[in-house]
Amino acid sequence: MHRRNFIAATATAAAVAGLGPLAPLSCALAAENGVTDTEIVLGHTGILSGPLGAPIKVVMAGAGLAFDAVNAQGGLSGRKIRLVSLDDELVPEKAVANYEKLLGEHRAFAFFGCVGSGTTAAAAKVLNQSGAPMVGGYAVSDSAREKVAGSGYFVRATFAREAQALVQHLTTIGVSRIGVAYLDNPGGAEVARLVEAALATLQLKPAVAVPVKGDGSTNEAAGKALADSKAQAVVMYLGGGIGGEVMKSAWTAGGRQMFYGMSIVPGDVTARLVGEKTSGLAISQIVPYPWSEVDAGTREYRQLAERAKVDIGYLSYEGYVNAMVMVEALRRTGRDLTRAKLHATLKSMKLRVSNMEVDFTGASNTGSRFIEMVRVTKEGKFLR
Repeated sequence: MHRRNFIAATATAAAVAGLGPLAPLSCALAAENGVTDTEIVLGHTGILSGPLGAPIKVVMAGAGLAFDAVNAQGGLSGRKIRLVSLDDELVPEKAVANYEKLLGEHRAFAFFGCVGSGTTAAAAKVLNQSGAPMVGGYAVSDSAREKVAGSGYFVRATFAREAQALVQHLTTIGVSRIGVAYLDNPGGAEVARLVEAALATLQLKPAVAVPVKGDGSTNEAAGKALADSKAQAVVMYLGGGIGGEVMKSAWTAGGRQMFYGMSIVPGDVTARLVGEKTSGLAISQIVPYPWSEVDAGTREYRQLAERAKVDIGYLSYEGYVNAMVMVEALRRTGRDLTRAKLHATLKSMKLRVSNMEVDFTGASNTGSRFIEMVRVTKEGKFLR
């Protein structure tokens, strides 16, 4: 995997020598950290280990394509972008420590692509006090986005919009018994409620709602619960290979339901696990088709990915699109780069990235409403 711009480090919080746990924030507030004559430092914290870490690494590799391309052309106003990434294992306390470490030790100017709902919500105070913008988060619930309003700028459509699109699609084709399988964490529980709310607008209730542990330990039990529910279709909010394992467990237990994934479900990974039965899987995608021959931006992404040996697909493409938004915001802010000016730029920003409209000028801190339903083949390819 291409990792030139993906700098791994430990997630252990470090205090500035002799100063207590608030020292990193104090340092961050003392000056505009992370900007020199030659570079701009961006910070990232997310889960990089275990079943849920693998897809995040692909997302960040896609982001690295955009940052590397800019750096290869001399950077922005002569400054190259450097991304420092820390593993928080999706634990809120570790995430907060990472944010503080990125601000204090690594002197991050802004944050990019940070992962998770509980982790993002826990960092709201740190983000607010530092004044550092955060752009392009991944798998961040709608309520966590609200908690970091004024600090966070999210590119991907909300999960409420994804839930509505999936329920509308299923009911349009005559499916009324709809279950949901979701990661057993605060973000997953919220998504389950969003699916329930989308069903309620049609006077329907979930056939079943099944939490699934992120370490994969409950895959078999979850699959059996789905099979026993007799749901016609199941909406999955499951990252990494967990969705595929749950699907297999459901079928082993006698289930016959169709499966529909939210955008965090990696279709290619699922296809490798499920094999022939993958052709029944559909996923709601929040970035356009990465294999488009029409859009010049998409073609450029594929060329960069091929040269860098980064997997071409929705995960790396989302990272690339998010990074392009980050780059354009920095570019528009100009040479006199401060956090306050970057915030002002983001709040006034409208742009089109690879055939997708992004607009932060409204009341929401979510820039895109794009949703597209695609099917996954047994080979792990996507059909629009």
